[in-house]
Amino acid sequence: MAYNEYLAERVERVLNDLFVEFEAKKMFGGMAFMVDKKMCLGITNDELMCRIDPEIYEEALKKDGCKEMDFTGRPMKGFVFVEMDALEDNLEYWVNLCLEYNPKAKSSKK
Repeated sequence: MAYNEYLAERVERVLNDLFVEFEAKKMFGGMAFMVDKKMCLGITNDELMCRIDPEIYEEALKKDGCKEMDFTGRPMKGFVFVEMDALEDNLEYWVNLCLEYNPKAKSSKK
């Protein structure tokens, strides 16, 4: 499974413009962006994977191009996919949602 390298470059540019320290890691056939050693957002194929506050999850799903993240047959609350077309003018919005939630997000177990 490949990921959209152009989208990855755009995400990196936004994070750099916001002076966010991050680590880009290839994971699960895609690219994950780690902030404070936690997965903050990522790219799978042509979609942005966003880790957002579960309290705004239902509201986020109403946005154009946003859908449930479903890797295993059941959606993961607090994680959404945003389609490439919906990111043309809204990439910063989605990156900021992820960054807002990141301090509250739990780190994965090592």
